Amino acid sequence: MSSIKESFGSKFGIIAAAAGSAIGLGNIYRFPCEAGANGGGAFFIVYLTIVLLMGLPLMLSEFIIGRRSGKNPVGAFQALAPGSKGWGIIGYLGVIGSFLIMAFYCTVAGWTIDALGKSIINYYHGLDKNAILGDFNNLMNESWQPILSEGIFVFLTAFIIIKGVTKGIEKYSKILMPILLGILIILGIKSLTLEGASEGISFFLKPDFSKITGKVLISALGQAFFSLSLGMGCLITYGSYIAKNDNLTSTAFAVCISDTLIAVLAGIVIFPAAFSFGIRPEAGNELAFVTLPMLFDQMTGGYFFCLIFFLLLTIAALTSSISLMEVPVLFLTEQMHLSRKKATIYSAIGVFVLCVLSSESLHDGTPLKLFGLNIFSLLDTLTSKFLLTICGLTTVIFVGWKLKKEHFYDEYTNSGTVNMGLRKIIYFIIKFLAPVAITVILITQFIK
Repeated sequence: MSSIKESFGSKFGIIAAAAGSAIGLGNIYRFPCEAGANGGGAFFIVYLTIVLLMGLPLMLSEFIIGRRSGKNPVGAFQALAPGSKGWGIIGYLGVIGSFLIMAFYCTVAGWTIDALGKSIINYYHGLDKNAILGDFNNLMNESWQPILSEGIFVFLTAFIIIKGVTKGIEKYSKILMPILLGILIILGIKSLTLEGASEGISFFLKPDFSKITGKVLISALGQAFFSLSLGMGCLITYGSYIAKNDNLTSTAFAVCISDTLIAVLAGIVIFPAAFSFGIRPEAGNELAFVTLPMLFDQMTGGYFFCLIFFLLLTIAALTSSISLMEVPVLFLTEQMHLSRKKATIYSAIGVFVLCVLSSESLHDGTPLKLFGLNIFSLLDTLTSKFLLTICGLTTVIFVGWKLKKEHFYDEYTNSGTVNMGLRKIIYFIIKFLAPVAITVILITQFIK
């Protein structure tokens, strides 16, 4: 392309954008659902271990691939492994994965926008659990309302992406992520004061190691990949926007810390409230879309917090969705030589069509099923448990066995200007530990 490629304008901008990619519905909606269905504290311990031992090295690997090549996921592997067509498949899987996740993601984001609209008119005030749950179930069986909400969300995502990296992605991330953190802290404090809160905290933070099973390991790995945006091509794409003088290791560490902190805060908000209101911790969607409205209604100034929270949750979803859509957009601009505007429009239309099929498949008695799963569940299962894992595995194999070690160290240490003492340990994890661990878990899932 003839134009000069954009890059992030500041260190905070890099962290905010990359953390924004990770922080969103994956933390506040999906993490409590996964933790609730997989033993609470046991899941949390396994998740933290995976983030530390595999999440951080994997994130660093994707940043290195992106910055070293300066290209989209497909172009990155083609540039770093010239003449070897097989490695380029990893990039294509990342682009496809981000597209499929975007369709699943926008369905949930549509529910968030619906909750925001109802918060504006104070719809939840005075409603009990059964009333809110009934309203949510009715939403699952409607057509026009979810489609309208999803359309609004896809439009907002496309609008930000068209504005570019610094004026769109970075600008919005730097402002909104700190605000979301502040609101979650306030809500967490309030949730801890509810009757029965201690039981919820015990479930979330006190591990019962007997509950750690193969299913928990697979779910925790899938959640780590989903939450940290691993295997989607997002971090390779963002890595291509990172300047050569920025420290990749500190950036990856800051993103992992931020992502985990938000997940913990979401658990502290959700689980005490769930136990206080008698909602099962494995209740899934009820945790986010039933528990929170009831929590807000019990708070002083609940209308304000309900409105602000769902507004910020929508924006947090946007910071993740723009990183997902940026992957196919950059692919279309660099590989197909389309303008950014055309690439964004085409990507948005494709995502919206698949998103409509996803939401329609949630209707009672829907014929939109494959392999016994509705399209929504199929997209979630296919991406989080298989596609992202396969992409993550092949990525660490590429960095550990195909990419030259001196190139890895060159990016890791910023051409020797940064003294990073853990480089041998990180490289060992990438080369040996991560591939073996991911392979074992992946084989277990396929056998299951």
